[in-house]
Amino acid sequence: QHMARTPSISVQSTTNVTSSRYGRGCARNIGKELGRFVVCTMEIPWSLTKSILGADPVFVLMVNTLEESVIEEQIRSSPPCDCVVGIGGGQAIDIAKFFAWKLSARLVTIPTVISVDAFVTPAAAIRRNHRVVYLGSASPDPLVIDYDLIRTAPAQLNIAGVGDLLSIHTATHDWELAEKHKQSEFQFSKQNVVKARDILKLYVLDKVEAIKSLSDEGLQAIVDGYIQINTICEPDGHYRVEEGSEHYLFYELEERLQRSFVHGHIVGLGVYLLSRLQNNDPESITSFMNSVGLQYQPKHMGLRKDDIIASLKNLKAFVQGRSDLWFTVLNVEDITDDWIKKVTKELEF
Repeated sequence: QHMARTPSISVQSTTNVTSSRYGRGCARNIGKELGRFVVCTMEIPWSLTKSILGADPVFVLMVNTLEESVIEEQIRSSPPCDCVVGIGGGQAIDIAKFFAWKLSARLVTIPTVISVDAFVTPAAAIRRNHRVVYLGSASPDPLVIDYDLIRTAPAQLNIAGVGDLLSIHTATHDWELAEKHKQSEFQFSKQNVVKARDILKLYVLDKVEAIKSLSDEGLQAIVDGYIQINTICEPDGHYRVEEGSEHYLFYELEERLQRSFVHGHIVGLGVYLLSRLQNNDPESITSFMNSVGLQYQPKHMGLRKDDIIASLKNLKAFVQGRSDLWFTVLNVEDITDDWIKKVTKELEF
C-alpha cells in the first residue's frame, strides 16, 4: 500500500530539504530516476534496499569510518557520477552529504533509521583525529521517508530519533542563561526559543504513544520536528535552540573514550544530567524518555559509573578548553562531588 502524504505543517521558510517523498514503499524504483549514482551505505541497510531501487549504482561505498582523511581517499577512487545516494543511518548519510558536496553532485537521502537528524541538516558531521567537525553543505533532492523501510530498523534506534529534539529542552535553557549573562554568541531571539519549545511539545512530548509504537504518525512526527527546527536554525545560521550542554557531555565522552554512541541515546543521557544541573524541570523530561522507551541509561551504552563520574568532573575544563563551544550552564554552575554522587546514584549501570 502506498501512502503518499505531505508534512502536517507546510514548510514555508528555509529548510535544508529541496524536495521530499513520504509514504510506505516510496523508495521503490527511485534508482531509475538517478542516472549514474554512487551509494554510501552499510551492510544491513544495503541488504534491505539494493533490490528495491530499480537500478544498480556505479559504486557502493561501505561506510566503516568517519575520519576525513580516509573519506577523501575514497572519494578520489570512486567513478564519476551524477548523484550520491545516502542509505542508512546518520553516518552513511553524513558521508553521502560530504561526497555530494565534494563532487558538486545531486544528493538523495533514504534514511533506514531516524536515530539522528543528519538527513535534514546541511553539514556533514565527520571526524578529524576523533574530533567532530562539521563540513560542507548538501540538500537532499529528494529526502525519501519510507515508513516500512524505517521500521525494519531496531525499534530503539528509531525511538532514539527524539534525542535531537529533546535537546531543545536543555539547549534553549542554556541560550537563555547565556543571554542573561550577556554571553550569547548570537543575536538572542526569545521568539525562536518559544517556537523551538512549541516544536518539542507538538511533535514529541504530545506524541508519546505514536512515537513509542513507531506508527506512521510517530515516524512522521520525528521527521517533521527535525524539519521544523531547521526553519529556525537554517535562516539564523546556528543551532543554538537545539544544541547545548547536553551535547557537550557527549563530545567529552566520545573524545576521551574514543568510541562512538547511538546519538539519541547519549544525547538523552546528556538531557537527563544537564537538565538536573540547570534545575530545569528534569522530572517531566525524564518521565517522557521513560515512557517512550528511550535507552539513555549508561547500562544501555556500556558506560561504567567511573566513566560518567570522570566525564562530569572533567566537563567544565573540557568546555573551557574549546573556544568553539557556546556559553551554557557549565559556565555558570559548579559540578560538585556531592551533586555527582546524587545524580549518578539514580542512574542505571
